[in-house]
Amino acid sequence: MYINLLTVIKNAQAVQRETIKVPFTNMDFAIAELLAKHKYIEGVAKKGRMPKRILEVTLKYKEGKGAISKVQFLSKPSRSAYVGYKDIRPVRQGYGLLVVSTSKGIMDGKSAKRQKLGGQLLFQIW
Repeated sequence: MYINLLTVIKNAQAVQRETIKVPFTNMDFAIAELLAKHKYIEGVAKKGRMPKRILEVTLKYKEGKGAISKVQFLSKPSRSAYVGYKDIRPVRQGYGLLVVSTSKGIMDGKSAKRQKLGGQLLFQIW
């Protein structure tokens, strides 16, 4: 799940790792690509073949600190939170990123609102 991916990224940034490797899932890959697009990580690559496929994530640092300072999970396996497109608000007055799982895939809050798509709130990151 994406919760494990984000926790591993956050912990790796705390100890200044260059790259991390996590098991591949399509959801994790989509979230990692979204984080790379918004410059929270340097990049992501699929490695290996199907039974042992992994994601290799290259981390990003700003002035010696990790690019990610905080992650807040909005939906958990025990409780899912949903939102309509009218109720999507900016995170940290536009300095953060809201990630929503919509019917057209995983996207950030701004794109979902622009396309008038609601969905399951996954997490906020800043």
